[in-house]
Amino acid sequence: MHQGSTGFLPGVSYVMPVLNEATHVRAAVESLLGQDYQGPFEVTLALGPSIDGTTELVEEMAAVDARIRVVSNEVGSTPAGLNTAIRASQYAVVIRVDAHSVLPPEYARVAVETLGRTGADNVGGIMDARGISAFERAVARAYGTRIGLGGTPHHVGGAEGAAETVYLGCFRTQSILDVGLFDEGVKRGQDWDLNRRLREAGGLVWFTPKLRVLYRPRPTLAQLARQMLSTGLWRGELARRYPAANGIRYFVPPAMVLGVTLGVLLGLGGLLQLALGATPWLLLGLIVPAGYLLIVVAATLAVARPDGFRAGLHFLVVLPCIHFCWGIGFVLGYLKLTSNITAHTGR
Repeated sequence: MHQGSTGFLPGVSYVMPVLNEATHVRAAVESLLGQDYQGPFEVTLALGPSIDGTTELVEEMAAVDARIRVVSNEVGSTPAGLNTAIRASQYAVVIRVDAHSVLPPEYARVAVETLGRTGADNVGGIMDARGISAFERAVARAYGTRIGLGGTPHHVGGAEGAAETVYLGCFRTQSILDVGLFDEGVKRGQDWDLNRRLREAGGLVWFTPKLRVLYRPRPTLAQLARQMLSTGLWRGELARRYPAANGIRYFVPPAMVLGVTLGVLLGLGGLLQLALGATPWLLLGLIVPAGYLLIVVAATLAVARPDGFRAGLHFLVVLPCIHFCWGIGFVLGYLKLTSNITAHTGR
């Protein structure tokens, strides 16, 4: 793939699964139409069975701009929508877009240039989470720190180079067709799974910090909890399916959850010992939850201060919510309980 001021510019197909995203989808689509990429492009929206006005909104956008088309995603899941949109697309490059994301104007240009320069099969960058409310700012801060989501390059940044996975992605269409597209049986973590198969087939996944995608976090604690539980469930499922492909960082949150839970139970036993007049040695178990609490407070003071007092207070709740919901989900998924729990949320 070659490009330049006088060279060939490959066509780009933007693909976006959409389900109940009336609040965000217009901004996401407009960021695609506003790209400074000079090659041909199309926008394919895979519309799930929405009930919040999303259907009418995307059909209205498609009616006034021939570059936008809508295909039906009756299943409603993210991987099914992505596959439907990719199959309906015509160009040699596919750029995955999330309805919660806003691409900067240079995104496609830089992504395609990097794809050609490196020979990679997928190129991606950083999920630049930014919140509007104090709660959203706290969530965004947690996403972008090592103590929040583990410190992977696509969350916190890093040097350009080969990567395990990246956020969203700019793919060679033929490469993902060759490995079977997204696995529709994986409701979350489908990006990691596809990138794993690309690498196993001898392909290259490439991270570059030049690509930053604005991402809007979940606006409420309940929505954040559902998102993290769902993500943890499928991360645990994937860790069980592919044990050799998982780093130690995936096991830290579930280990913390189990440690804190055991510590609290031992502490309760110590209180019972104290009430019965016995030596309350089980109270030593409270060292673990107390230590975790100190870590949360220290992290809040260290990283959340720039976001203001209210955001800092939210961070005290957001961080444990991410850790515990993700960790509990991981344990359930690892124990093969994924199929018994429905947690349908978007990225």
